[in-house]
Amino acid sequence: MPRRGTEGGAIMSSFVKAGLLASVLLASAGPARAADTKVAIGISGWTGFGPLTLAKEAGIFAKHGLDVTLPKIPQASRSLAMASGDIQCAATTVETWIVWNANGVPSRQIVQLDKSYGADGIVARGDVKSVKDLKGKSVAASTPGTSPYFTLAWMLHANGLSIKDVKVVNLEPGPAAQAFLAGQNDAAVSYEPYLSAVRDKPDAGHILATTLDYPMILDTLGCSPKFLDADPAAAKGLVDSYFEALDLIKSDEKKSNEIMGRDVKQSGEEFADSAKYLRWADRDANKTFFGAEFNTFSETAGDLLIQVGTISDKPAIKGLFDPRPLGLQ
Repeated sequence: MPRRGTEGGAIMSSFVKAGLLASVLLASAGPARAADTKVAIGISGWTGFGPLTLAKEAGIFAKHGLDVTLPKIPQASRSLAMASGDIQCAATTVETWIVWNANGVPSRQIVQLDKSYGADGIVARGDVKSVKDLKGKSVAASTPGTSPYFTLAWMLHANGLSIKDVKVVNLEPGPAAQAFLAGQNDAAVSYEPYLSAVRDKPDAGHILATTLDYPMILDTLGCSPKFLDADPAAAKGLVDSYFEALDLIKSDEKKSNEIMGRDVKQSGEEFADSAKYLRWADRDANKTFFGAEFNTFSETAGDLLIQVGTISDKPAIKGLFDPRPLGLQ
């Protein structure tokens, strides 16, 4: 995955010259604060995390007094970084927070980022016509405790199968898609932008099932309780910055897609094509999600995680969300 270096200043400069950020940077009430609160947010190259990159590169985080870094950390290692204090926050899927808390890494979600609408799924060879046909097949997927592994478990369970019915080959989403295109394994679990690499080469295989068929990938931003309790203003700044990034996407979609795409080695057009398979969650969507869907989904996900052996006990679901940064307390 690419790492952002010193391009941020050049990107910001081009924005200012073109006047493309005026509506965002000047419309907010009050003067900009110095970026004095350091926050490290662990992410991956998932398309849905693009608004976080945009908030950093466009100076939105800095406007809220936040000096944000976005280290790329594999999902399987992100909890370790949180536990060690190397990062204060992370972006990941809802069920992953259940795993982290069950395994002794306390963390609370503060805002929903996106919902997958076909951006996560399973690709398979031509002879695999349905999820049930995966029985006995080799499937590339990340390790237990990650969203691809959970995606596989969820889809198998929905079709009367279990993880034990397939041969799991542990590969991260990018390498899993690459290996599949190279002729390895019968199937692979991946997500955008890697999933589109298979969409573009139908001779290699086909999309077997996605979150359009099984809507179960929901991404959120969360932080350690220590960080949230010590600096609630910074936590609110993270949430407000995310929503401002969504506003920027609406007001200047082309330039925003170029910035978000650059972080995952895509052109603006390619990024936009990947992003059409997900929906970013605005403030109203967050209120709806945390009002009901969050608890229902988390309880179901927790039960499945116990069933597949990822966790032994389910943490208290109500304690996995901190309503203060969204103003829902």
